[in-house]
Amino acid sequence: MRVVLVDDEPLLRRSLSMIIDVEPDLAVVGEAGDGVEAIATVEATVPDVVLMDVRMPRLDGIEATRAICRQPELAHTRVLVLSMFDLDEYVFHALRAGASGFLLKDSRPDDLLDAIRRTHGGESLFAPSILARLIEHYVCMRPSGRAGPVRSRLDQLTAREAEVLGLIGQGLSNDEIARHLTIAVKTVKSHISHLLSKLGARDRVQLVIAAYDSGLVSPVSAPAPDRQP
Repeated sequence: MRVVLVDDEPLLRRSLSMIIDVEPDLAVVGEAGDGVEAIATVEATVPDVVLMDVRMPRLDGIEATRAICRQPELAHTRVLVLSMFDLDEYVFHALRAGASGFLLKDSRPDDLLDAIRRTHGGESLFAPSILARLIEHYVCMRPSGRAGPVRSRLDQLTAREAEVLGLIGQGLSNDEIARHLTIAVKTVKSHISHLLSKLGARDRVQLVIAAYDSGLVSPVSAPAPDRQP
């Protein structure tokens, strides 16, 4: 898995690189100190995963993420946002710009490596409490009484697909969905592929938002804060 590191602190980039490069299945293929450099580096290297800081000079991580995610040739590149604070409102906007999740900078090295692999595998990365706040923020921003654009597409879903979408909205992983529904993980992945296609979603993050936007899940049913991501 090819990784690009984007952060305006050289020491942090060095530390992340040392953690990642010792893994046999991971390799850092580029680094950038701001959003402008990030776009150029990602275009030149076409990585699998970008670790993206939010607050940077010249161009912040939100705009850099948006520029990267709108490029068809980078459709398979996933952006994982790095943040100092789990309440950072900029993280919400980065996710709306196309990021696939975010990780706190004080996370353990093993969590970082797991996050990179899971992001590359198509899973979203959220601490449950962060997921709850993210969705609450999204729902509060939507006009009262107005359904989201996904609701009109729900009739395209099978009953099982709708059930899987609701579980995704609750923050369950593929393994947890498989256990909950007593089906194979491969079957879960197949349902998710169909959901992405039918709902026109880029990744799992957009499916989470779609679950809330469609009314399949409400903010009060978000995962408990003490549950591990």
